[in-house]
Amino acid sequence: MVPTLLSVVEPRTGGDPMGRTKFVRRSLRTLAAELAARGFSICATSVAQLLRRQGYSPRINVKRFTGPDPPDRDRQFLNIQDWIALFTESALPILSVDGKKKELIGDFKNAGAAWRRDAEEVNVYDFPTDALCRATPYGVYDLLAERGHVRVGTSSDTPAFAVEAIEDWWTRYGRGRYPGAEELLILADGGGSNGHRPRLWKAALQERIADRHRLHVTVCHYPTGASKWNPVEHRLFGPISINWARRPLRSLEVMLGWIRGAKVGGGGAVTACLDRDRYPTKVEVSNAQMKRLDIERHEFHPDWNYTISPRGS
Repeated sequence: MVPTLLSVVEPRTGGDPMGRTKFVRRSLRTLAAELAARGFSICATSVAQLLRRQGYSPRINVKRFTGPDPPDRDRQFLNIQDWIALFTESALPILSVDGKKKELIGDFKNAGAAWRRDAEEVNVYDFPTDALCRATPYGVYDLLAERGHVRVGTSSDTPAFAVEAIEDWWTRYGRGRYPGAEELLILADGGGSNGHRPRLWKAALQERIADRHRLHVTVCHYPTGASKWNPVEHRLFGPISINWARRPLRSLEVMLGWIRGAKVGGGGAVTACLDRDRYPTKVEVSNAQMKRLDIERHEFHPDWNYTISPRGS
């Protein structure tokens, strides 16, 4: 029986041929039918038992490959650490920023389990049309103070929205926390609304942060595929996700409450606010506008590292 089963299974087997992890591309009922055609009477349950004894088991796809690493990946990590050390020594503000995954607001399931007498009832399907809105949280993590700030938008996650969140943090907390500071270090991912390619990201930093608040803004981007090393991911978004796990985000107010209830660092607080402004997508920044920016690209990997200074300084 087993040799016959393996002769049916092996041509349709995936996984590591030299290891123990294997999977079958046919269903148990299909395998039982093929064995029946060869004269063996066996049910799907017995097929499953035999497969388990041979090292097979139900498996799902595992996301593991990120593609080839950029050639300067390790050097950029060292470069970022040097900038962090320099700003830390001078007690200057260091921000780690990024946009969190968008969330449907309404009666939708949120992963996790809680001790309750009765389970909370939510929608069977996660249809966006059933949502009150789609929320876009943008996180700003202050490395030195170990505090977080999240601006929750109801529009698109654009470079203008990202810079608005950074300016909101500076206006509310940054300038009071770092009086007299003239420099700001921003750690950002290599892609997305705060990536190194969008022109609007640089233009908005110039106008809203450098010019308006007279700050020299140094930006260091993490290499492609290395966003998990950005501190905001595990120091801010991690605690927030744990705090609202298993809790349906039925309204924006509920979402803001769970964000504010998270604790970061050594118990630091997280603040949050709502942004209902509309941020249009595909905003063009011309070559002429780019030439008017006061941007100094660093010698090492100038696409990933640059400083934007106040114009007229």
